[in-house]
Amino acid sequence: MTTDATAPSVARRNYSFLFALTLLGFLLLLCVILSVATPNFATSNNIANLLRQGSMIAILALGETFVIITAGIDLSVGAIVGFSTVIVALMLQAGFPIWVAVGATLLLGLAIGLFHGFAIVRMGLPPFIITLATLTSLRGVGLLITNGSTINIKNEAFNAFSRGDFLGLPNLFWMVVLVAVPAFIFLHMSRWGRYLFAVGSNPEAARLSGVKVSTMIYVAYSLSAVCAAFVGVLLAARIGIGNATQAEGWELQAIASSVIGGTSLFGAVGSVHGPLIGSFILATINNGANLLNVNSFWQRVITGVLIIVIVFFDQLRRRSR
Repeated sequence: MTTDATAPSVARRNYSFLFALTLLGFLLLLCVILSVATPNFATSNNIANLLRQGSMIAILALGETFVIITAGIDLSVGAIVGFSTVIVALMLQAGFPIWVAVGATLLLGLAIGLFHGFAIVRMGLPPFIITLATLTSLRGVGLLITNGSTINIKNEAFNAFSRGDFLGLPNLFWMVVLVAVPAFIFLHMSRWGRYLFAVGSNPEAARLSGVKVSTMIYVAYSLSAVCAAFVGVLLAARIGIGNATQAEGWELQAIASSVIGGTSLFGAVGSVHGPLIGSFILATINNGANLLNVNSFWQRVITGVLIIVIVFFDQLRRRSR
């Protein structure tokens, strides 16, 4: 028999599952429509390109989701991606092995995430303000380091990874799987995941229940920043350069993907699978619009409308609880 304490959790899981099925159905319908509308959509080259486009935003959205579940926001992820391309490019140019360059870049991402946690927990700064400040600062620091120039990456093994595939799927897509599996275990199958939802629902009640709220804030922002740094490494491998201005606006795409995937901006509602599907919905819309020669401005309009609709229905759901 279900107890009163577990009923909200069961209801939340059921809602998340049904919403994910709806999103998946919408994505499949979108693919069918675009396959009929343009013969170029269903080609193997375009599908591979679509998977590569969606994969990096998917990882970014997944990291952002951890933060949004705590009722926070991370506006710095796009800047972290661009800054990470610079760091990994500089280290490879200096002759460091690939694993050292990648590891150091991920550690830098972790340091940025811990700094965000410190500023929010210890300094009392709002997440919006501190991550906005980091967004601006990292862009500037990256441009100062490179003197505004682009760093070419001449390590063929590093660049070739992003163009390769495994079992017929691009390597970049497998990186989504690599991140999503442990993320799913962490968020949906561990007590740490339950703590994140508790913090987003009511931080004071969570604290009184024995949850270390400050620790969970550190964890959420650290995971977000590490995911962003990882995406920076993947982006550098794909385009073969390091440039601090890369990934401008990606933070908005990540937030949009997470929200479209069912993550509530009010906190305490979210999943791993939702943002992944949401990111590929956005990638499919953008890809299809490009193939149909639709003005790129309409892509932004469509994304904005989707966010408004999802947030509106999320509010209706919250009022009915």
